[in-house]
Amino acid sequence: MLFVDSDRRRRPTLDTVAAAVGVSRATVSNAYNRPDQLSSSLRERILETARSLGYAGPDPVARSLATRSSAAVGFMLPQGLSGAFSDPALSIVLDGLASTVDGHDHSLVLMPGDATGGPRPSIVARAQADVMVAYSLPDSAPALDAVAARGLPLVVIDQPVLPGSARVEVQDYLGATLAASFLLELGHTSFGVLMFSLHPDGVSGPASVERRSAVSFRVSRDRLGGYLDTLEKAGVKPDNVPVWEARGSDRELGRLGARWLLTRTPRPSALLCASDQLAFGALQAARDLGLTVPRDVSVVGFDDVPEAAYSDPPLTTVRQPLAEKGRRAGELALKLLAGGRPPRPTRLDVSLAQRDSTAPRT
Repeated sequence: MLFVDSDRRRRPTLDTVAAAVGVSRATVSNAYNRPDQLSSSLRERILETARSLGYAGPDPVARSLATRSSAAVGFMLPQGLSGAFSDPALSIVLDGLASTVDGHDHSLVLMPGDATGGPRPSIVARAQADVMVAYSLPDSAPALDAVAARGLPLVVIDQPVLPGSARVEVQDYLGATLAASFLLELGHTSFGVLMFSLHPDGVSGPASVERRSAVSFRVSRDRLGGYLDTLEKAGVKPDNVPVWEARGSDRELGRLGARWLLTRTPRPSALLCASDQLAFGALQAARDLGLTVPRDVSVVGFDDVPEAAYSDPPLTTVRQPLAEKGRRAGELALKLLAGGRPPRPTRLDVSLAQRDSTAPRT
């Protein structure tokens, strides 16, 4: 026996609305998808009739299949969603991008990353998106091959550097040199470096010379290179600068790494941190060890998230325009969706915000 869902049988369709108004099916479709093709009075009559019949509008999945367009921007993350939402720098970038895309009839699809340093290729392959935005992925992320296989336009925020893609980045190397130079000017000669991931393998711990020499993330490569190159020019050999690699930008990981750095002999008088989150962890580690910042150790971060100005003590940090970076990426995504060609990379300026977490070496 064949059973028929009576609710499904009575569910209004595009044809139901067309019959009730006395217009063609195409006219009803235009009321939703191409309103400029109808007079305002006719469109309102169609929409009012649809509401009275309980018709909610065209099925978005069916519409995307018909048009081969999902009107969505895919945002590829290097880590899981929980880690992404706990990172204030990423949240500000994402807000800038979302506020730009919002109002253009485009949705935002978040694709979490895994141990490969980006979303699984299978997720990218089936994602309903017309343009992809890669946020800080490693050079060899398999997700990037999946984007290329689909022939989708790509916007890169920070990394990697890919030919044929639009890109927004900041001057990470310059920012690192500003931070290291400032500490040198304050008379510091003993340093420790607290980095986030150098490779997408989830490793945390002291970074060997081998791990430092072939870094998979462009941002990590530039920030670490900026620190060590600047110190080397001042006579501080890179081999004498301990580097702790955290598997992410997380204050508890920063606390763990800073405890290792600050219990070494000789103890560094200054810590260069690749992010504010790591620097906040370093401030806590100093308190754990009975050290005072900046009297016993100076700490410099990177990002200038809002909390940096209100931490204890207020954090000296490299300021990057996080919201603008997101807005620029959103503008590029909209341009590519409209058929535009990828422009030359957009590189944003950085500066040093000097606060109370640094002082002259005593």
